[in-house]
Amino acid sequence: MEHLYIDGRNFYNMIINASNKLEEQKEFVNSLNVFPVPDGDTGTNMSMTLKTAVSEIEELKGSSLDSIAKKLAKGALMGARGNSGVIFSQIVRGISKGMEGKEKISAKEFGNSLVEGSKFAYKAVMRPTEGTILTIIRAAGESASKSSNVDIVNLLEEVCNYSEEILNKTPEMLPALKEAKVVDAGGMGLLIILKAMKEALETQMDYTISKEASEAKTQKAAINTIKTESIKFGYCTEFFVISNNIDVEEFKSELEKHGDSMVVVGLDDVVKVHIHTNDPGLILSKAVKLGELSKIKIENMREQHRHILVKEDEIPKEISEPKVELKKYAFIPVAMGEGITNIFRDLGADEIIEGGQTMNPSTQDILESINKLNAENIFILPNNKNIIMSANQAAELSDKKVYVIPTKTIPQGISAITVFNSEVEAEENIDNMNEAIKNVKTGKVTYAVRDTENEGKIIKQGDILGLVEDKIEEVGSDVYTVCEEIASKIMDEDKELITVLYGRDADDETVNKLVERMEEKYPDVDIQSYSGKQPLYYFIISAE
Repeated sequence: MEHLYIDGRNFYNMIINASNKLEEQKEFVNSLNVFPVPDGDTGTNMSMTLKTAVSEIEELKGSSLDSIAKKLAKGALMGARGNSGVIFSQIVRGISKGMEGKEKISAKEFGNSLVEGSKFAYKAVMRPTEGTILTIIRAAGESASKSSNVDIVNLLEEVCNYSEEILNKTPEMLPALKEAKVVDAGGMGLLIILKAMKEALETQMDYTISKEASEAKTQKAAINTIKTESIKFGYCTEFFVISNNIDVEEFKSELEKHGDSMVVVGLDDVVKVHIHTNDPGLILSKAVKLGELSKIKIENMREQHRHILVKEDEIPKEISEPKVELKKYAFIPVAMGEGITNIFRDLGADEIIEGGQTMNPSTQDILESINKLNAENIFILPNNKNIIMSANQAAELSDKKVYVIPTKTIPQGISAITVFNSEVEAEENIDNMNEAIKNVKTGKVTYAVRDTENEGKIIKQGDILGLVEDKIEEVGSDVYTVCEEIASKIMDEDKELITVLYGRDADDETVNKLVERMEEKYPDVDIQSYSGKQPLYYFIISAE
């Protein structure tokens, strides 16, 4: 049977299968991240981005190719998480652009849409790096555009084979990949998607969204058509569990019998839980047995629904149109860890997005925080290099004046908000904050999640790693010794302040002794220490 066209039904099934397959293999994709630190989340970010996009088209089964493509692009844009998710969202936008206004497309037109996907992706990156997902989407587009195949299954076979061939060459393009003995994680994620699309078109099956994928469905649409009494589970319950010993799949199986719309996602020792249930206390009692609970939020959906159904003319004017004073400035930092969050609050942050390593907020998450604020100028502090692109995308989508200060670490974010001056104009503040973050040198202490080699250093799973500006500088067995070594590497004669943020697993007494040793070693430097209570990183230390 020949497959000469892709119509709405075909494309719908291709995307659903791609989302399901990527969800199944996201941990494999995560394992390909170059650094052996516990924040390799490329697979998770790409999967969550695609799942959010899929939630936009779930009700469009049987719709036209054009309408599905448009909705998919919007969903990917809003759901983009991390750099890999943002780049992937642009690939989806480009592919959808190639399908604009069409009921069905031929092999040649599908090839052109892949080329558009490549163009959009490259435009999204200021300094494109070869050997990444960019290289793979370009290879896919080139292969498709050069092919003479009119059967789209055969075309996709060519595209997948060539893309895989190029993916296997990515270690030759990026030395870090070669040394770690892995191919590019984002490229692998894209290849999984392309192969799944081919499989769906070839089998002509009708695919359904897997349970895991449907958990990411956005909470919206047709609320006024739902009767309050038909809401089966009344309490939207969300929280984080912090623990080193959570079997996520077992935990999900335990919870799913007590509710629906469940999301249980995370890596290593931080797991985010979202569930609709009639017994939030039971859910929390099960979770607290596994670890510490954080950011608990319980909302009565039946009560919310009743409020939504109240007619506008029955709502008092002063309630329906609250007057919120317009502030001149507002700040939105991204942070993880109760102590770090409190530091930003004390420094005047207006809205804090919980996230960071392993849990990058989406474009939608950031945009929702922007929309909560009534301010003339809003500054976003991503505090992580993998969140900057999502923040920029959210800023572009907002109709407010939003400025992204490109902070890559928590100490840079703290330094930026510290030098802020409410008495001067936004442009001067931006210059001052950008100048301040240049003077901050950051070190981190964490652990290795696998055996590898990095710049000649032999690393074994469980080793303590010391990083300076995301470069592995120290490998050891003692957290505090490695921290001292990293402190010496970020110090120079111009530095006047050392700040030590210690994680939730650190011992206060031992930290105090560490600080005392550092004070003896650097008598002319002011040394401050705070309990950041951050996961994954034993220490975040900065010099400025």
